[in-house]
Amino acid sequence: MKKRAIIAGHICLDITPAITGKKCNKLTDVLSPGKLVQVGDVTVSTGGAVANTGLAMKILGADVSLMGKVGADAFGQILLNIVNEYDAADGMVVDHEAESSYTIVVAVPGIDRVFLHNPGANNCFYAADVSEEALKQADHFHFGYPTIMESMFIKEGSELVALMKKVKEAGLTTSLDLSAVDQDSPAGAADWDAILKKTLPYVDFFVPSAEELCYMLDEEKMHTWESLAEKEGKDITEVIDIDNDIKPLAKKCMEYGAKVLIIKCGAAGMYYCSGSKEELQYLAKHRIDVDAWAGRDGFEKSYVPEKVLSGTGAGDTSIAAFLTAMLEGYGFEDAMHFATATGALCVACYDSLSGILPLEEVKKKIDAGWEKA
Repeated sequence: MKKRAIIAGHICLDITPAITGKKCNKLTDVLSPGKLVQVGDVTVSTGGAVANTGLAMKILGADVSLMGKVGADAFGQILLNIVNEYDAADGMVVDHEAESSYTIVVAVPGIDRVFLHNPGANNCFYAADVSEEALKQADHFHFGYPTIMESMFIKEGSELVALMKKVKEAGLTTSLDLSAVDQDSPAGAADWDAILKKTLPYVDFFVPSAEELCYMLDEEKMHTWESLAEKEGKDITEVIDIDNDIKPLAKKCMEYGAKVLIIKCGAAGMYYCSGSKEELQYLAKHRIDVDAWAGRDGFEKSYVPEKVLSGTGAGDTSIAAFLTAMLEGYGFEDAMHFATATGALCVACYDSLSGILPLEEVKKKIDAGWEKA
């Protein structure tokens, strides 16, 4: 019998105009005051962890239920229509007093994406929105983007802690993903180190990006990365060092209570580590091969994509593949291969879902000798 996963948290409508042309070194090469920029067709799609991860898992072959909050407005109806097409909307909540969340995605060739985001109804998602009955019918709970959900980061993340504790006490395995923090927003003033310290004891699979995690645990180092990247004209993930930059962050996460850690490092790939066999032994009751998952420490390189159109949703969909593989009983190495392969499929399209394939088809591409970066 297939394991069932709940994918909860942030959901929004992504509006992405196609910006074509040669690769640029900086955003102002395309966007500057008074300049008319001609763009191609617009892609209107679901965004946020609930849709990016949840619907990708559905395409990959997982049994999933989506739990997000939208407003009773046009954007909300579009979101519900899309989710209903995948038969995964049973956990969605309509808040008649809130507006639906949306994001304008500016994806300039050669430059990391810029997001113009309104969190909307996501700001009033609470632990109570996840019903006990829904938890009884599921095996795994994934929560994404508390970083842009005000209810989850105020009061030192007390609502996030209550939610993850509630899920663990219901007997599910759990995973947690983050998003970038706007330093000038209320989330930028939150004590994320304290929030993670309280939350990670209830998280089995922690899957942040390098930039997100560094900002939360070592802001000074993050600013060093930003300065170096700007000086060298590179993306942040191109200037970081695994041993000196990533592993110290990972060590702190494991000390805080994470059991399996995946740190997304952009186009290069993903760093991973996991606890000892003794620390992960409890996962055996969830039909997870502890011998195959314990004591891991390494870096999984990305697969070479056919083309790169947009990084929108690449991190989320790679985690979708990782979780799907875990739920279907694959070992750790296979799960990492599926994760990096699905990320490469995602970046070949402007939206997060068009390039995703069922897990069996991803495996065929890998087995056929797909080249690593």
